[in-house]
Order: sequence, then structure tokens, then C-alpha cells
Amino acid sequence: MSQLLRLFLAVALGLASLVHSYSNPGSCTGACWAHDPSIIQRASDGKYFKFNTGTGIEIATANSLAGPWTLQGHVLANGSSIDNPGKNDPWAPDVHLVGDEYYLYYAVSTFGSQVSAIGLVTSPTMQPGTWTDQGGVGVMSKKGKAYNAIDPNLVAVGSDYYLNFGSFWGDIYQVKLNSAATKATSAATHNIEYDSAGTRPCEGSYMFFYNNYYYLLWSHGICCGYDKTLPAPGDEYRIMMCRSKTATGGFLDKNGVACTASGGSILLESHGSVYGPGGQGVFTDSSKKLVLYYHYANKSVGLGDGDYRFGWNVLKWSTSGWPYV
Repeated sequence: MSQLLRLFLAVALGLASLVHSYSNPGSCTGACWAHDPSIIQRASDGKYFKFNTGTGIEIATANSLAGPWTLQGHVLANGSSIDNPGKNDPWAPDVHLVGDEYYLYYAVSTFGSQVSAIGLVTSPTMQPGTWTDQGGVGVMSKKGKAYNAIDPNLVAVGSDYYLNFGSFWGDIYQVKLNSAATKATSAATHNIEYDSAGTRPCEGSYMFFYNNYYYLLWSHGICCGYDKTLPAPGDEYRIMMCRSKTATGGFLDKNGVACTASGGSILLESHGSVYGPGGQGVFTDSSKKLVLYYHYANKSVGLGDGDYRFGWNVLKWSTSGWPYV
């Protein structure tokens, strides 16, 4: 083999390793368990709040994104007022500051069921005991619907509010909310992401705005039960993305394929000891700027749902305007 060919192969392999290389998650100490986490900094003092799927929606706080995180209590210690199966085990918290109040959207459902509804709780401080359950927001589903009404995500566009949601079935949908962001309007729901392959395993969407684009993220694959049945390589959770100039549709991936036509580019996937990252969101940290957060299984710790860890990475940006980790 010629010296020039050896050099070419070495460069090609080096570039390939860079393409598939991801930064490890930022450090975490204290209460670092996570499942579908939602992160926010309190406006009054900069304290970090972490909310998790699970009985009552767990609240943890820290003075740093790396911790130490301390458990404080639960948002809905007595369950949701939505009278659906799963009311005592609300899922997928999504927290935002709306005006002077903190809004946390959540889902009530059971695993594999389409009998689902999205609810809202509000608080002036996010402390345990200060949350008021506002009940359902008017987004619900039952068997036969085009979508499953779980995994809510609030999107603010100027003075307008939209709610993205969905899991499997018809994947990710969107509906416009009222001016208070408390109820769905009479506007029709519409599909913003759809993968026609297999069981359409797309869920947990999150949208954020950066540099004139709305970026739509979602989790693709099998989320849970890795300790019982390990998915085929590539079938576990990974974080996908598309982008659009508008928040209500027209999302394309890096190759220009529509998000509603099985498009999607990978933002983060299994690497090293990180397995099945997903349940993601993005928030603006007061010092780190845009931060991607998620849960993942650490192969050196355990693959069970109870072993999932809180992961985070500062987003970096390519010259073509796509985020990477």
C-alpha cells in the first residue's frame, strides 16, 4: 500500500471517528436519578430545579447544574385531579415561567395506553406545597385517536402559545393554546413529525428557538426496560432533530427531508458508557447559555429504569447552524 493511500485512510478514519464522537455528560452529584427530566433556573435567585416523571413528580434543587442535587418533595403529592388511569403517577413534566408564575405541564396515562390527558399545575416559587393543580388543558386522547396525548411541551411564539405532544401512533402533534396558556383553543391539532417505519417510536418532543430557527427535538426508539430486554443495536432511545423558520410546521432535517416524511437527524445517541439518551429538553443557563439535558442509562451503573442518570451538555453549533454535543 502506498504511503499516500495510507495517509488517506488514516485521515478518513480520523474524520469518521470525529463524526460519531460525542462529549460525555456533564458531572452530577447528589440526587442524580432522572426520567424525562425538566430543568429550569428560578428567576429570583438562580436556583436550579429538576422535575422527574414518577409518583407525584419529584422535585430536586441545586445551586449548580452539576449539583449536589437535593430532593425537596413532589409537585402532585396526592396525584392529579384528572380522573384517568395513572392519575397518581403523572409523567413527563415540562416547566416554564409564564408571566410571574411557573407552569408545569404533565401527562396522565398508563404504559402502552391511548387513554391519556395533559394537565397543568402552577406555582409562584416551585417549592413543594405551593403548586395548584389546574386540571386538564383540553388535550386528551382515547383508543382510535390519531395521537396519544402525553409528553407535553409548551412553545411561546411572541404572545402566542402552542403545545406540542404525542407518542407513537401518529407521533408528534401541535395545538394552539389560549392567551393564558391554560387551555387548548378550538383550532385543529396538526402533525409536525411522523416516522412511518415500524411502530413509529417517536415521543417526548421539545422545541426551542435559536438564531432564526425553531429546532424540534424528539426521542426515537425504546425508552425503558433495558435490564429485562436489551433492544437490537440502534433501537434504543436516541435524540433526533429537525428545524424550521416557523414553529408550526415545515420542519426539515440536515438532508432537507421533511420531519413529517420520516425525516430526522441524530443529535445524540448511545456512546461509550452512555446508553439510550432521551426524554430531553433545552434551557438557557445563566452562565452556560443553551444546555441540552436528558436521561440515560450508564452501562457501568445499571440498565434498569431505576438506574437512569441525569445528563447534560452545553450545545455547540456547526457552521451550518445545527447543534451538536
